Amino acid sequence: MAETGKLLLVGCGKMGGAMLEGWLEQGLKPADLAVIEPGDGNRPKVAGAAIVGTVDQIPTDFTPDIVILAVKPQIMADVLPGLRRFVSPSTTFLSIAAGKTVATFRAGLGEDARIVRAMPNTPAAVRRGVTVCVAGAGVGTPARTRCADLLSAVGDVLWTEDEGLMDAVTAVSGSGPAYVFLLVEAMAAAGVNAGLPADMAMTLARATVAGSGELLHRSTEAAAQLRINVTSPGGTTAEALKVLMSDIGIQPLFDSAIAAATRRSKELAG
Repeated sequence: MAETGKLLLVGCGKMGGAMLEGWLEQGLKPADLAVIEPGDGNRPKVAGAAIVGTVDQIPTDFTPDIVILAVKPQIMADVLPGLRRFVSPSTTFLSIAAGKTVATFRAGLGEDARIVRAMPNTPAAVRRGVTVCVAGAGVGTPARTRCADLLSAVGDVLWTEDEGLMDAVTAVSGSGPAYVFLLVEAMAAAGVNAGLPADMAMTLARATVAGSGELLHRSTEAAAQLRINVTSPGGTTAEALKVLMSDIGIQPLFDSAIAAATRRSKELAG
């Protein structure tokens, strides 16, 4: 991992913890790390780092280059005021909270705060995540690069200049892993309904989705072409796809689901 300076991680739940593991694996020095995590069960054990329960316990001489905001969106407003002491031209606040806008952080931290808003997803836990970022005013190229280096430790990183796209990003990739897991559940249930034992149906569904994902990851072909490659004319796959690709098939359901998640992301911005 490139030199990112001193890091303050605020919140070390599933996503914050996954990112922290990635940074440490990539060579982050514990002396350059501080973590604020109120919950004893989530507090990481990193020798040489400042691991505390409240912001007041952060050493006064610890000046972070990047503050990573990894708490739940619903409690963000309560957390931000205590972090105002870190606002400076040399500090960037990197948020991974769904729905919270750059304007929200400026309201909580002050207009001088430099904000990068990011939306990762849970495959970060296995270093296969994808994150989309947007930078607020005042965030220069060096700060963007440091944030990208941090996030690339757990997967791919994309940037957009249009913050309005972040709600749809949240709906597609942020929430997307849940859709894939639901697909596994639905395939397994359909297998049971077709006569398979439940454990066999689940094993087949899990292995098929996981293997197909890996094939997609490694292949240079488009997803549509990979689908075509599996589909013999007049065969079993073609019959199933007639249902899944019909006017009442999977696309209208996904359109409705993504729209609902996008609306909720916008609501969380309030």
